[in-house]
Amino acid sequence: MADKFTKGGQEGWVHDRGHWGGFFHTYDNFQVGEYGDSPRKVHIFLPRDYEVSGDRYPVVYMNDGDTAFFPGGAYGKTWKMAEIMTRLYLSNRIRKALVVAVCPVNRDYEYTHAPVKDREWGGLDRYANYLAVAVKGFIDANYRTIGDRENNLIVGSSHGGLAAFYIATQYPQSFKNMAALSPSFWVGLDSTLDFDLFNSIAPFFGSLESSALLFAASDALKDRNQRLKIYLDWGLVRSGGWHNEFIEERAAARGREMRDLLIRDFGYRENENLFVVEDPIGEHIEESWSGRMENVIKIFLGV
Repeated sequence: MADKFTKGGQEGWVHDRGHWGGFFHTYDNFQVGEYGDSPRKVHIFLPRDYEVSGDRYPVVYMNDGDTAFFPGGAYGKTWKMAEIMTRLYLSNRIRKALVVAVCPVNRDYEYTHAPVKDREWGGLDRYANYLAVAVKGFIDANYRTIGDRENNLIVGSSHGGLAAFYIATQYPQSFKNMAALSPSFWVGLDSTLDFDLFNSIAPFFGSLESSALLFAASDALKDRNQRLKIYLDWGLVRSGGWHNEFIEERAAARGREMRDLLIRDFGYRENENLFVVEDPIGEHIEESWSGRMENVIKIFLGV
């Protein structure tokens, strides 16, 4: 039987899946936000020696926490983050860290700031506050974290990547480091039209430069005193269905546009504070994001 515990008023349980790199705390009904916030599941992967080391650790926060460690989400897939962290620990290529995987309650709503055709939308600002203030506050108060912005990384893919970018730019005092894999920067630009008509009318749907996303992010991106460290990527496979033909194509097109804006208008430098990867075999799928995560973690936690 799993060992149960209570931290900060939240009931959790310890479970060990046999990974050399660590073990899990899971909260099945995590509820730390404003009154009325829905409870959600949160998984935390802790280094194997956490209980005896006395060390403080950097923290990796992940959106789409239901796919971070275990099969889940819409397609029952996983990033296999525990295996990735274990491989990197064994090769002594990264610092040990906590990985906090926050599961969505209403993914479409929580991870978008602008309209998406036939989907709920508009909850990203509230979710950003929830993660950056309530969740991070709970983790820092109840676990041995380093806590400062230099030692916090927020990660996501697709809509979760959009959310990671938004969270880091709205709360740069909490997150210096951000990784957005196949990010949905196209939301609010290419997301309100009939996809069957996209190729003929897409040119009329504007640029990232004048988007609500850039308007919200620009203050943080311009602030040289709180300069973010940003990782962006996308895949180049266009066969295999709508997710690659449209969503990953849009992720690539808007990702390149974001890269160019960051360099031209905000003074970012590739391989210094901006890291961009185009994956020739990358698809809009968890296996591709998992395959690139080892490189992502080395960029931000490398020794």
